[in-house]
Amino acid sequence: MTRIDSRLRLAGKEADANRNAMTDALTKVQQVLAHVEDAAESARERYQARGMLLPRDRLALLLDRDAPFLELGALAGFKMDDDSDGRGAGGGCIAGLGRIQGIPCVVVADNYAVKGGTVSPMGLKKKLRMQQIALENRLPLVTLAQSGGANLNYATDTFIEGGRAFANQARLSAAGIPQITLVHGSATAGGAYQPGLSDYVIMVKQQATMYLAGPHLLRAATGEEADDETLGGAEMHLGQAGSGEYLALDDRDAIRQARELLPTLCQRFELEPPPSGKPPCYPVDDLMAIVPEDPKRPYDVRELLARLADDSELLEFKAQFDTQTLCGHMAIEGQKLGVIGNNGPITAKGACKAAQFIQLCQQAGLPLLFIHNTTGFMVGTDAEQSGIIKHGSKLIQAVANATVPKLSLMVGGSYGAGNYAMCGRGLDPRFILAWPNSRTAVMGPAQAGQVLRSVTQARMAKAGKVDEDKLDALQQQTQAMMEAASTPLACSARLWDDAIIDPRDTRRHLAMLLHLCLSTPRRDGGSNSFGVSRF
Repeated sequence: MTRIDSRLRLAGKEADANRNAMTDALTKVQQVLAHVEDAAESARERYQARGMLLPRDRLALLLDRDAPFLELGALAGFKMDDDSDGRGAGGGCIAGLGRIQGIPCVVVADNYAVKGGTVSPMGLKKKLRMQQIALENRLPLVTLAQSGGANLNYATDTFIEGGRAFANQARLSAAGIPQITLVHGSATAGGAYQPGLSDYVIMVKQQATMYLAGPHLLRAATGEEADDETLGGAEMHLGQAGSGEYLALDDRDAIRQARELLPTLCQRFELEPPPSGKPPCYPVDDLMAIVPEDPKRPYDVRELLARLADDSELLEFKAQFDTQTLCGHMAIEGQKLGVIGNNGPITAKGACKAAQFIQLCQQAGLPLLFIHNTTGFMVGTDAEQSGIIKHGSKLIQAVANATVPKLSLMVGGSYGAGNYAMCGRGLDPRFILAWPNSRTAVMGPAQAGQVLRSVTQARMAKAGKVDEDKLDALQQQTQAMMEAASTPLACSARLWDDAIIDPRDTRRHLAMLLHLCLSTPRRDGGSNSFGVSRF
């Protein structure tokens, strides 16, 4: 491999402007997350009086203290549906990848301290995404349950898809992937089936309840009078109904039991120590200053790779054949992979180059990393005559059908069909990480405004009257709408990425995800035709 020789001067006004712009973008994300945490913190005294720990306190006790935790979907539902103040970011739960007694797990904690942990439409999609991650990567799924259930204002949006969550649980169990649920509080109606479909259930005494109909609904429906404990308390379920396996005295005891249970159940899920590689030759802080403040200004993706790759080394593939699409081999913490990055629009030659490279990585069993910064496929007469549609289709075919692990990293724009070609959400990468400056949209806001103006102007001209004021207003409104919809916060709210990360943490997160992906086959086994049922 050849060491990348960085040619950037990251001192001076331009670098400072880039660094400040990235810092400001990261601060906006951090402020949203802090707002959600402030809302939860305001409920601390109330729940402490009831003997309950706040959701993040529960997570902190559950997860290994010195192991990495990558939170996923933290912005799901931000300012969508009825989340007018942004406190609903996260969709009613906290989720991510962490380790419990050294075992990598997907963890989901209902955030009952904010809006009762009610599940928004995007919150449901987030939970479905966590189940997908658990299944694809063969990871145990641990849930800390205490929720007000579905947000009834959007019940019609979550009812049918909610069934998919239960189907996923059955399939996870059948695949031999353990699911452990700690019931800390109420689990009602459909929410009761979540622990019911788990393989192991721990319930907190005098605190947890599970029932299909609570006392008030029961009275209204049948006239029967019953209190919480008789109807669905922890001791009833463990002693009579058999719907749980372990009784806990309080939140801490439940978490202690879960931590003891994981190593017993999941020996084959333990990870071998991760490999290691030489660190990059350039400071990680450089990543804050490389991407230009002005998204229209180009930069060389090799400068990013020089700060991500082991020893800053890259073996570039077909370096002289279309320089706008970069392909090459590198390693991150000793883990070899193929990388595809953008230095401009994707041309017909670039699409052919990338499609060939993907097939070669598939042949070699190498995972793929896609680094997004593209306006999309090249357009124009020359592009069309060169067969851009045909060759672009080849690239999408290769991306869609490659079965090696695929990771996507959004470091700039990801526009139009370029998002598909670079393995955006619709092409099912294992994980998508985004930098706080990234943008995803069908096209740039300015272009969208101009297109709609031109179409409307042609219609007006045909009718015999062109109103320039209306055209100006339409162009400005369209541009503003597209601008708002393509921001990192708006994209992450829709789960178009799994997490917005600090650029300086990129190598660490990619190394962790690669290790999980590459070790997935070792965790296979223990499957059967049906999930485990209680008797």
